[in-house]
Amino acid sequence: MKICVFLSAADLDECYTRPAREFAELLGKGGHTLVWGGSDVGLMKVVADGVQAAGGRLVGVSVDFLAAKARAGADEMVIAGDLAERKKLLLEKADAVVVMVGGTGTLDEATEILELKKHGHTDKPVVLLNTAGFYDGLKTQFQRMEDEGFLPVPLTDLVFFAEEPVGALAYLEESFGTR
Repeated sequence: MKICVFLSAADLDECYTRPAREFAELLGKGGHTLVWGGSDVGLMKVVADGVQAAGGRLVGVSVDFLAAKARAGADEMVIAGDLAERKKLLLEKADAVVVMVGGTGTLDEATEILELKKHGHTDKPVVLLNTAGFYDGLKTQFQRMEDEGFLPVPLTDLVFFAEEPVGALAYLEESFGTR
């Protein structure tokens, strides 16, 4: 399975890097391919290192203005002209999406895939890995959107919230019948 992971390129605390390393190891050992933003810094590097060390493949999609931070040694690296093209390519190359901790860029990527799902333009499974309760507020907001009629489909049809890496991968494998 080719799994797109949206996540931060920042250097983060161990409470975030430990689960990221754990998820990366699960991906690699499971023979999965990481599709990610291509950066060789911060949490992106942590995940890419872990997947590669555990035997998985790396498919990066960087963007022109960040190309200097792109990882050398990925199995495939594409440089997009802008962020919109990057998101499009990331989603095209993936079978599923996992959203890890991140900032506004990660949130932008997450809401775009959910909007595509809401309108029936993709049926790819999406998981928000809620490391250390990072997405508790967003989960509450999404639930309010559903409760007050802003979502035309059930929230559970759009996204699965996982508290631990093993639960995130288990959900994806069950979605594809590989578990």
